[in-house]
Amino acid sequence: MGLRLGDTAPNFKAQTTAGEIDFYEFLGNGWGILFSHPADYTPVCTTELGKTALLNEEFAKRNVKVLAVSVDPLDKHQGWVKDINETQHCSVNFPIIADESRTVATLYDMIHPNASATTTVRSLFVIGPDKTVKLMITYPASTGRNFYEVLRVVDSLQLTSNHSVSTPADWKYGEDVIIANTISTEDAVKKFPKGVKVIKSYLRYTPQPNI
Repeated sequence: MGLRLGDTAPNFKAQTTAGEIDFYEFLGNGWGILFSHPADYTPVCTTELGKTALLNEEFAKRNVKVLAVSVDPLDKHQGWVKDINETQHCSVNFPIIADESRTVATLYDMIHPNASATTTVRSLFVIGPDKTVKLMITYPASTGRNFYEVLRVVDSLQLTSNHSVSTPADWKYGEDVIIANTISTEDAVKKFPKGVKVIKSYLRYTPQPNI
């Protein structure tokens, strides 16, 4: 059975474009994103890694480290990075794992045989500081990921891990959030001094509490 939300993210050691890393040591006490690519020198993957590189400052602001994985060898990665930088007008400064043995792909259930017996699907995992899996997204090889959505979900995860709130559909950073149903309205008024808007007894909003 593959990983599920809340499971401990498997640790591993791997060769990358930045040298050998230990996954847990690489993450330290911060957040992490591990995402897979079907193959090097493929068009959709090239745009994805380029977009990730261009969003480097956004990930850094959120204390998120990014790590990509492909089953191709290290020398191909290094050549491919040059192409990514050239065509996407960026500088790839995060490691790409050379997972020729498919060790990482197997640990994280990234190979779906009915899609491809040899290459990984577009899996993405958000790992929390406690080293547990907070988010899992899987795309088919034909569809590039939306990394602004990944940032949005990281914002939600970081907010809701520290406050008794959840985020509504299409929420973006700075918008109102939903108060947890474990808190009474009376207590919510005390807990959220910016205000409480009651729509229904089970649906109550408050301005985002951490800004």
